[in-house]
Amino acid sequence: MRHITCFAALAATLLASAAPLQAEVVLTTPTGFVTRDTAQIAAPPMAVWLALTKPAAWWNDEHTWSGDAANLTLTPQAGGCFCETIPGGDAGRASAMDGSARHATVVQAFPLKVMRLRGGLGPLQGEPAEGVLTITLKEIPGGTRVLWEYNVGGPMRFEIPMISAAVDQVMSQQLAGLRNHLGGLPDTSAPAASASEPATDDTSDDAEPSAFDEQFGDLDE
Repeated sequence: MRHITCFAALAATLLASAAPLQAEVVLTTPTGFVTRDTAQIAAPPMAVWLALTKPAAWWNDEHTWSGDAANLTLTPQAGGCFCETIPGGDAGRASAMDGSARHATVVQAFPLKVMRLRGGLGPLQGEPAEGVLTITLKEIPGGTRVLWEYNVGGPMRFEIPMISAAVDQVMSQQLAGLRNHLGGLPDTSAPAASASEPATDDTSDDAEPSAFDEQFGDLDE
């Protein structure tokens, strides 16, 4: 399918004319990785939140199973589905059965603050590995800063350097789509997390919290 082909090919190039994104693979381990992307959007958190719940308006067609983002829906509540209808088509018959796909399940919806989903996106859907996508909104002068983090871990039949780079490209492309849909701000802020600290293989519960978690830890209070 186009979805898998484009993912394995490291995705399409981000639009050069758009406001800049900060994107990187911030951690790799033998069994997983974390990608983190940042964008500044010229819209208030309410507008960004509402747009997040309508991925059909900004998700890239190339990264759907049906080839058309118009088939995507997202229910912004715990247990809600980020799902896709796959039209069956006529195929010369009186009727045909539609298909469907669950991209991820919403595990936290904190309006105007955090959207968190759990699921293996793209070819990761066919692997035992699990992914957690956390999208955090923070109001800034003139708009909203969005941090988009995808944390993947578990058994998978991919080489970590290859799949992590591919996923980072695709995640960046979706965030760019959201930003371009609403309009971008010049990104003059410092990176959300320092890349100077070496990645480690420590995935235990005792690991130090990430800069992302520290920056937005007050949301859990």
